[in-house]
Amino acid sequence: MSTLIWGMLAETAIHTGSGRNLGVVDLPVMREAITDMPVIPGSGLKGAMREQVENEADCNRIFGSEDNAGLIQVSDARLLLLPVRSLTTASRWVTCPMILERVKRDCLRAGQEIKFTVPAKGKAIGSSAGKIFLEEREFEITTSPDFDNLVTVLQKFILHSDTKNRLKESLLVISDDDFAWFCRYGLQVQARNQLGDNKESKNLWYEESLPADSLMYCLLSLRNEADMQTLRTWWQRPYIRVGGNETVGMGWFAIAEVGA
Repeated sequence: MSTLIWGMLAETAIHTGSGRNLGVVDLPVMREAITDMPVIPGSGLKGAMREQVENEADCNRIFGSEDNAGLIQVSDARLLLLPVRSLTTASRWVTCPMILERVKRDCLRAGQEIKFTVPAKGKAIGSSAGKIFLEEREFEITTSPDFDNLVTVLQKFILHSDTKNRLKESLLVISDDDFAWFCRYGLQVQARNQLGDNKESKNLWYEESLPADSLMYCLLSLRNEADMQTLRTWWQRPYIRVGGNETVGMGWFAIAEVGA
């Protein structure tokens, strides 16, 4: 079995809806049932991949057809870094010990060992010490000797060099509980409106999205290394569109193969 890891950096807002109305948000994003963290189901990601290469000769063999199962295994796309608003800087990327521990396990499942120390729970760690405000919440940031190594590892999940270079100054490791709060209450919510023939409002709704610069990752597995090379060839232009609202430019990810 050949497995590769895709780092997926959101170039635009991403909406993969859950179809459930929760509170004031009419169209929330899909979330993990236990952690409540945003996720893109593997079935949806596989469908988006197939749509992008449906005219390729080996598409039906690798992704399947109506009559036959495909060869590829596509995991859920899991959240790794979430951008949040800051009162002291433009924005910050946040993650937490649970997310970091999980990505280490997922990489081991893919046959890749990534080495970094998961920070202790209950601490907020960044590149420099001091106070910072994220949304309306205040955090006291400390430093760690393991922080630079963590940054180096996470940079492998990002395609663009300039974006990698700003990761160190933007990254914060916060507690699991604080990260869960931002996942629940810190996502982008946009009001959208359907207009009638006379420009009157016919349907106003509120839609939740993952913000641009969110970083996710997924695992792709194939039994044959030659088929994996075919997959790499299809994504030499490393972009994929996932989820809804295609006509308003949403859903684009930039792909980085981790370990390539």
